Amino acid sequence: MNITRENIDALNAVVKVDIAKEDYSDKVAEILSNYRKSANIPGFRKGQVPMGLVKKQYGRAVMVDEVNKLLQDSLNKYLVEEKLDVLGNPLPKPQDDINWDADDFSFEFELGLAPNFEVKLKGKKAITQYHIVADKKMVDEQVERIQKQYGKLVSKDEAALGDELTGTFTNSEKGIDNTTTISLDKIKGKRNQNKFVGAKVDDVITFKTKGLFADDHDLMQALKVSHDEAHDLDIEVTFTVSEINTRELADLDQELFDKLFGPGNVKSVTELKERIKADAERQFAQQAEQKLLNDVTEYLIDSTKFDLPAEFLKKWIKATGEEPLTDDQASEEYEKSEKGLRYQLIEGKLIQEHDLQIKFEELKAYAMEMIKGQMAQFGQLNPAEKELEDIAARILGNQEEVKRLSEQLMSQKMLSLFKEKANLKVKEITYENFVKEVYG
Repeated sequence: MNITRENIDALNAVVKVDIAKEDYSDKVAEILSNYRKSANIPGFRKGQVPMGLVKKQYGRAVMVDEVNKLLQDSLNKYLVEEKLDVLGNPLPKPQDDINWDADDFSFEFELGLAPNFEVKLKGKKAITQYHIVADKKMVDEQVERIQKQYGKLVSKDEAALGDELTGTFTNSEKGIDNTTTISLDKIKGKRNQNKFVGAKVDDVITFKTKGLFADDHDLMQALKVSHDEAHDLDIEVTFTVSEINTRELADLDQELFDKLFGPGNVKSVTELKERIKADAERQFAQQAEQKLLNDVTEYLIDSTKFDLPAEFLKKWIKATGEEPLTDDQASEEYEKSEKGLRYQLIEGKLIQEHDLQIKFEELKAYAMEMIKGQMAQFGQLNPAEKELEDIAARILGNQEEVKRLSEQLMSQKMLSLFKEKANLKVKEITYENFVKEVYG
């Protein structure tokens, strides 16, 4: 057997594999001999079938199968030995005229080669690393929400701002007939709110849906319509009041603190606010870190310049797609995936250069911490180590879960690398301003 490579350019090559009869003949003979021992052919006793007949019936198929196996094995071994970093898989050059009656064969494969490039983590322009804080306003609002949630409803004869009204929304043309409870503080604008103020049981209030709620999701729930229907819905509806309640705020006492955090864990309003602030900022940190990860990823893709074997990759996409693709469709798929492929190559280089490999013990520890956090949400604050290990073992026995957790852990490693090596500037910001700045 002989394997040669012709480099077309820095990103494309053709590998030629020459297979001679002596490369496969012994294996073919062995397989046919085994066939002869087990073949059941009418007119012959088992094991007594003439070899000529076995060759006539099975020889071509066995030979083709063995040549293909040998071809794949030798090609894969060659790529490993030559340390060729290929993109996609080798693509066989079309050969419609293979003469399987010959003794020797030649096959050619196109290769797309990964480019050589350098990754610079520290750019000239600093990337913002947000530190999101829960300000006094947010904490106080959360305290009030908790008081409302655990407070008690008191029935009223006449509605006022801040009350909760139960009633039925109707619109015969759209088939809307939904009984629900709305909080007047979710109604948008004084004009709409004033339509409810002073209302009594059995009153019928008429208004336009457009601009009724600040959030279309609230309108969707109130009218029981789909998300698409709620968006820009502009119709007239009636609301028939059936019940008016005000919510009496719960006292900020030890009984409430124990309900929220367990006996004795929070003992004062000050501690309550500290706990709310810490919990909120822990959640904000996850959003800030995801934003940082996205921003550094975008920077790396934009700033790390290299060419790809685009034509080869389009051919590969066309050849390996689940559905048949035209050239234009393959080009379109390539355009969609190019950015992701570039980052995969960049990430791979960073993993190699900074030795960010994931070890099994790290993955196991990560899984156990994840399980511990999930159990804490359900009140299991001190699970036994054996229980955690058993659950982790079951999770890590699932390849899909291993892949998912490995990706999450690698993202954490990449994030730590970015924080250490990238050019970052820390910006402290409230959550409200973070949303405005990042999402508009």
